[in-house]
Amino acid sequence: MKLTNLLTSAAVALGLASGAHAADTKVGFVYVGPVGDGGWTYEHDKGRQAVEAHFGDAVETVYVESVPEGPDAERVMTQMALEGADLIFTTSFGYMDPTINVAKKFPNVKFEHATGYKTAENVSVYSARFYEGRAVQGTIAGHMTDSNVIGYIGSYPIPEVIRGINSAYIHAKKVNPDVEFKIVWAYTWFDPAKEADAAKVLIEQGADVILQHTDSTAPQAAAQNAGNVITFGQASDMSEYGPKPRVSSIIDDWAPYYITRTQAVIDGSWATSNTWDGIGAGMVGIGEISSAVPADVKEAALAMKAALADGSYHAFTGPITKQDGSVWLAEGETADDGTLAGMNFYVEGIEGDIPQ
Repeated sequence: MKLTNLLTSAAVALGLASGAHAADTKVGFVYVGPVGDGGWTYEHDKGRQAVEAHFGDAVETVYVESVPEGPDAERVMTQMALEGADLIFTTSFGYMDPTINVAKKFPNVKFEHATGYKTAENVSVYSARFYEGRAVQGTIAGHMTDSNVIGYIGSYPIPEVIRGINSAYIHAKKVNPDVEFKIVWAYTWFDPAKEADAAKVLIEQGADVILQHTDSTAPQAAAQNAGNVITFGQASDMSEYGPKPRVSSIIDDWAPYYITRTQAVIDGSWATSNTWDGIGAGMVGIGEISSAVPADVKEAALAMKAALADGSYHAFTGPITKQDGSVWLAEGETADDGTLAGMNFYVEGIEGDIPQ
């Protein structure tokens, strides 16, 4: 289907077909997966819907789903800009360079790129401190594993994902010194078949806890079929798999940010920014901890959540040693955002190399 048809279909689906009231502001969203993925894109699209609900007829939104990272993304963004978008949210790390490239061609259009680090006069970046949620997940996982093997499905070996692996491992290890992590790289954000296969491999290797940084519910289904394996929802609650295998989740709440940035475009106050919020600001939520989790473990996890939220605890607090044996953080020292943003190493205890 041609891009213009995709955009037209999206507009029609949203009640914005030809002849409808012309909105004062038009906001576009570029998605890496389908809106029904049950995870990452699903939550971003909930944010888009919140923009519509908040502003009503004053704002029109359009979106294109399942856009590959690369040249296709650049074409989609260009078409959105040509069709009058005032603000465009590009919601995957691999959209970074395409966003910068298109922004140069449309200096009057504002762009917001999720999880990247390149900005421009008309490009902001935003992300969430998912690693805080991984600290909570790691705490639960370390307590609940019987095999002492925790499996982790990675998408791509970028800093965001590596931070999550390290945070989950550190906190699982704190409560269970015998824990071991096994990591499978799926090299996809959304591919249910690959994600299910990765979960099955990890289960075959003895993992009775599966964490994921991929976007579908396929690992939950694989764990459910396997029996005594627990999982955690990724990006959205995935509560349909509760109370087990899914025992809790990381929930991304983009709606307040999308509403705030849209308002900034409307009132002319939009400026380039770099936003990185976590549990305290509400951008990272912890889904309900299910009845499958013992009361004392739930209490420990909620205490961790509260400490992260009020700033009394940092997920990366020393002493922490890198995988190569060098000291990264001394006793009581906390990681700076610059190091976290570019994290390209495993902490001590994680086996295997980070793929290049």
